[in-house]
Amino acid sequence: MPRDASELARRLARDAEAVCRHYLSNGRRQGRYWTVGDVRNAPGRSTFVRLSGPEFGPGAAGHWTDAASAEYGDLLDVIRESCGLVDFRDVAEEARRFLSLPRAEPRRSPKPVRTPVPAGSPEAAQRLFAMSQPIRRTLVETYLRNRAITMLAGTGALRFHPCCYYRPDEHSPTETWPAMIAAVTDLDGRITGAHRTWLDPNGFDAVRLGKAPIDTQRKAMGSLLGHAVRFGAPREVMAAGEGIETMLSLRSALPAMPMAAALSANHLAALLLPPMLRRLYIARDADAAGDTALAALTERAEAAGIEALALSPRMGDFNEDLRAFGVRALRAALRIQLAPQDVVRVMRQGTARTV
Repeated sequence: MPRDASELARRLARDAEAVCRHYLSNGRRQGRYWTVGDVRNAPGRSTFVRLSGPEFGPGAAGHWTDAASAEYGDLLDVIRESCGLVDFRDVAEEARRFLSLPRAEPRRSPKPVRTPVPAGSPEAAQRLFAMSQPIRRTLVETYLRNRAITMLAGTGALRFHPCCYYRPDEHSPTETWPAMIAAVTDLDGRITGAHRTWLDPNGFDAVRLGKAPIDTQRKAMGSLLGHAVRFGAPREVMAAGEGIETMLSLRSALPAMPMAAALSANHLAALLLPPMLRRLYIARDADAAGDTALAALTERAEAAGIEALALSPRMGDFNEDLRAFGVRALRAALRIQLAPQDVVRVMRQGTARTV
């Protein structure tokens, strides 16, 4: 059996329709394509899998595109997403298993057998993120827009789970609520944890700001210390702060600045800094914990030869500023806090990759 990823993908592509019937059983053939909602086998027609074509290059058989989320990939990605797998070794093993099966007749996809992983572990976080879906046209997009966060390009670290488990305490029954799932990653982009924000399925509420009516609306799992939820690849200049909404609000005004949300003041103080970093903007929350985190991270950055500059909100945090004053006023307030050489390049429209 083939071991190399590209060879596995080619072998699968030779029988692309059988792969689709097996793993994307909620779809159907339409001409030269298999159509389905997404590669996690949701019903719908926004994802197109090419059933015929060359073995590699543009138009290759097995290549797919999701018109709703702009995701794309090959049949190994289909196996990974539809089965909720994380490690490539498990994906390759499942692909080899499929290639060894007789496929005389179409069959519906069996439910994947998942090996249990420890609750709250990095592996559990990886699996939760893999089981979630892109945020476009979901309650996550509505939640963020209701908080005046409308620039959502480049937010691949966020996903939506329609029925995420929630347990108030060990003596209470488990509930399910829709949730925003955020991937916590290390400097190499590996998922080490996940952050959950449970959302109100009934929409925006002025008191809870769209979060679910439960006691603990946010929880993190996995390995968090030193890591962050990232928007844009780190470069020589980046910004770091506490909350996801805080950093997305800052990103609305500084669209070309890579951002990292450490999720708490303590984790912000311990954030690992990329070796190429030369200037770090620290988005402080206006409270005692925010001041302590700012001081600790500034000291660590300067000890590493990195220039550290504080970004201060007018209110409690930058999402409060964005909702109260709008993006133009936020941009004007930030402009005078930036180093002169950064003003043009981090405020121009684009993504963090341009920095």
